[in-house]
Amino acid sequence: MLVIILGLTLAVLDSSIVNLALPGIARELDANASQAIWVVNAYQIAALVLLLPLAALGDRLGYRRVYLVGMAVFVLASVGAMLASSLSALIAARAVQGIGAAGVMSVNAALVRLIFPRAILGRGVALNSLVVAGATMAGPSVAAAILSVASWPWLFALNLPLGAFTLWRGRQALPGNPVKAGGAPISLTDVALNIAMFTLIFIGGERLGVRAEAAGAAGAAGPAGVSGGWLLAAGLAVGVAFLRRQWRLQAPLFPVDLLRIPVFALSMASSVSAFCAQMLAFLALPFLLLEVHGRSHIEAGLLITVWPLGIVLVAPIAGRLIGRYADGALGGIGMAVFACGLLALAFLPVHAGSADIVWRMALCGAGFALFQSPNNHTIVTTAPLHRSGAASGMLGTARLTGQTLGAVLLAGIYAVWHQHDGRAESIAMLLAAGSAGVAGVCSTLRVGRARQ
Repeated sequence: MLVIILGLTLAVLDSSIVNLALPGIARELDANASQAIWVVNAYQIAALVLLLPLAALGDRLGYRRVYLVGMAVFVLASVGAMLASSLSALIAARAVQGIGAAGVMSVNAALVRLIFPRAILGRGVALNSLVVAGATMAGPSVAAAILSVASWPWLFALNLPLGAFTLWRGRQALPGNPVKAGGAPISLTDVALNIAMFTLIFIGGERLGVRAEAAGAAGAAGPAGVSGGWLLAAGLAVGVAFLRRQWRLQAPLFPVDLLRIPVFALSMASSVSAFCAQMLAFLALPFLLLEVHGRSHIEAGLLITVWPLGIVLVAPIAGRLIGRYADGALGGIGMAVFACGLLALAFLPVHAGSADIVWRMALCGAGFALFQSPNNHTIVTTAPLHRSGAASGMLGTARLTGQTLGAVLLAGIYAVWHQHDGRAESIAMLLAAGSAGVAGVCSTLRVGRARQ
């Protein structure tokens, strides 16, 4: 489990640790901000588009093998990123890093299922949730600590000793799994369609989300918004064709066979809706605190940190409740608490004190933690053992899909209300609360349903 924790920490940490260094990277490598953002995007897209193909590969070749190869690729790409002397080289190294991270994240939950006895599997899933929240929270702080004493290449140097240790211990400690013989090979056409679908959707969402405020300030959608909309539409069209190909396969790359299981489908819908709500709120919070309430960057950062801190504190409790109470009921209660926190933020008084903001943030974090671990537990355990890799890959896919949807929704809000007088932020929080409510309903509908 130490290997799992270290690998997951590195993969999640590297998705956000570079954000703080982007201005310095752009300046040193003679690039503008729109070019430098691809240092982040390249990593995220590469991880997203390969989660499901590598999860399917894990079902066929073994989760341990995919995990260790992914970690080896991640470490080698970190060397390339550390030594990069141009922006294009850095972006390429970050894309390869994302491929390695996809190998780690795609089979992570499947390995946890092998490591923990079924009776206490909930604790292992909760520990995973805690690691993700902790690594997310630590990203900016770790980056700030490194950049205060060293230059940006040292952000990637951090991966070398930890990654090497993870590889060494992983070869000794990670369990193997029985591989189903005679399975159909992975179709390269399906892999290409999967990559095209998620790439188009991600880039379309990024264009709408990142440029929406400037477009809204101009009073029109603008060329970036229009192109983003077309990319999203193209991604959805590719997705329809892709899913039609997958529908009749026995072990499809995109696990539509698992989505035929009502409990699994409801859990996935809950996850997408919950992460959509989380991303809506996360993206709107800096504007709410900085522009509307006049907080400094330090104050805003500390106040926002209360949210993931709430997740870290409640996730272990949620893990112990799994098995004693129905996952659907725990998830429904968690989303109800989450929605209440978001509603409280939507109606935050103009002259609210720090304590008023803190308890609202804590409520959001606690509610999300109470939902996430039981929901992930259902997703992992509902799938047949030989399809654990596919279920594991869907965890990350649901998270990134929900986050992209949240960014697109916020883009639409800021395209209409762009004054940052509090109205757009309140609408974003209300919409996030509604999305959390949908997640809670989907979660509650699982209560009493058989996992078949």
